[in-house]
Amino acid sequence: MRHKLGILLLILHFLLFTVHFASAQQYKVKSTKWKRIEVTSALDAKPDSQALSIIAPYKVSVDSVMSPVLGASRVAMNAKRPESLLSNWAADVMVEGSTATGLPVADMGLVNIGGLRNNMPKGIVRRGDILLISPFENSLVVLELKGKDLIKLMQNIAAVGGEGVSSSVRMIISKDGKLISATINGEKISRKRTYTVATLDYLAEGNDKMYALKKANKRHEIGLKTRDVMMESLIKHRIIDSQIEGRIVIRE
Repeated sequence: MRHKLGILLLILHFLLFTVHFASAQQYKVKSTKWKRIEVTSALDAKPDSQALSIIAPYKVSVDSVMSPVLGASRVAMNAKRPESLLSNWAADVMVEGSTATGLPVADMGLVNIGGLRNNMPKGIVRRGDILLISPFENSLVVLELKGKDLIKLMQNIAAVGGEGVSSSVRMIISKDGKLISATINGEKISRKRTYTVATLDYLAEGNDKMYALKKANKRHEIGLKTRDVMMESLIKHRIIDSQIEGRIVIRE
């Protein structure tokens, strides 16, 4: 019985191969045509009813996650170097979240511009807005760094043209990415003192050229996603704001 089955399978494979080979010989691409279709709001005027019916069951669950109102922003915020409204706000929020497990307030907060993936709208801010701004599974950590390594971190920040730093930081950098000066809470950085930095676990690994963070003497896991820290801050303050304060200035 098994012998007959084996023969039948061999015959079936042979027939399939023959059909496939014949089809390949019969059909050949003679030409191609294409055109670019821009996906804009103009397409919303003519929604496809069949597509809408497919999406409908999922839209309810997605809206339940994305739509809840968390608070409001007085201004629209974006993220760019050397300093921006959104990166200022996000870095300050990291400092705010640093006390969640009973630690003292961190000396500075740091976020990467590339990690802020969308703008903050002016007016109502929904949960979905924060998920678009911070879509990654990054967690908040607090690192302890010696002053000499914090200076190296400032040099790393200068080398990339700026990142998001908290209100405690003031930096002057050159156009070619050199650190000219840096202070924490208005004071020159002491090479021997230990400082704390509230940041993302992604940056703590030295990613995005923040190499100095790998030299941390100690790492405290806060146990919160950075996006959750942002959401909790919005819920707490209800109305948020941000300003350009000269945290990072490029000297001409």
